[in-house]
Amino acid sequence: MFDRLLVAVDGSEASFHALRESLRLAQGGAASVKVISAIPPYEGELRLVGVRNLAATMRGPYEEALARSEEMGRNVGVRVTTLLAQGEAHEVIPEAAQAEGCDVIIVGVRGFNPVESVLQSSVTARIIGASQTNVLVVPLHSSIGLTRLLVAVDGSELGKSALEAALGIRESYGSHISVLSVADVPPDLYGVDAKAARELIEKARIVLEESAATATARGEDEFKLALREGDPAKVINDFARSEKIDLILIGSHGRTGIKKFLLGSVTERVISHAPCPVLVTRA
Repeated sequence: MFDRLLVAVDGSEASFHALRESLRLAQGGAASVKVISAIPPYEGELRLVGVRNLAATMRGPYEEALARSEEMGRNVGVRVTTLLAQGEAHEVIPEAAQAEGCDVIIVGVRGFNPVESVLQSSVTARIIGASQTNVLVVPLHSSIGLTRLLVAVDGSELGKSALEAALGIRESYGSHISVLSVADVPPDLYGVDAKAARELIEKARIVLEESAATATARGEDEFKLALREGDPAKVINDFARSEKIDLILIGSHGRTGIKKFLLGSVTERVISHAPCPVLVTRA
């Protein structure tokens, strides 16, 4: 899961924080760290640009970001290789991850924004939406930890992929796993259709039992199961805070799910308000 890391940097403090955490994860192990920076295409009028060498000017900040990344690696004894790409970040970063055989793309975000979604229309959202590689999103001021994992399951293949990823991490790091299934029951549904509310809860319970059976079949017998009601994204993040979770694992669609993701999926809302890093897995 964390053998070949691809870390995206753009010169922002959030991206360098994600790199620092990635280097810490790689320290003392055999993980390789490649850092990528993407120069966006210039879409303005060239004749209006008063810069003699536009290409060099555009490359400068991204080359500096990569040079700083190499220095950060040297300072902690981790070899960092770099890649300067040209094009839209949400296109070239997933492509590089595929070409390099990376296990995970690691990106940084600013952190919780009480006014608007952190990911709304952002590069990070587009990277997640376009990638076939798992994406680890690291909020500013959070740390990558692998001791206490929270897996959100919903009965879909996406939820199953998140659980499989968590079981793989546990095998390598001895993590403690909590599996959470959320019944999305509107508060007023009990008064309108109590039977429908009970059916939603029963469905969530069955999902939890199936997840437990999957973990047990893999030889795991130490995990926590939790069933909750409410808005899934809020419940997941509230549970993560109360249980002091280090890493949330949740599934999301790739490729064909780009538009859906950008329009406000549960995954997006979890990441936007998460108290810790979130690993977005692929089915």
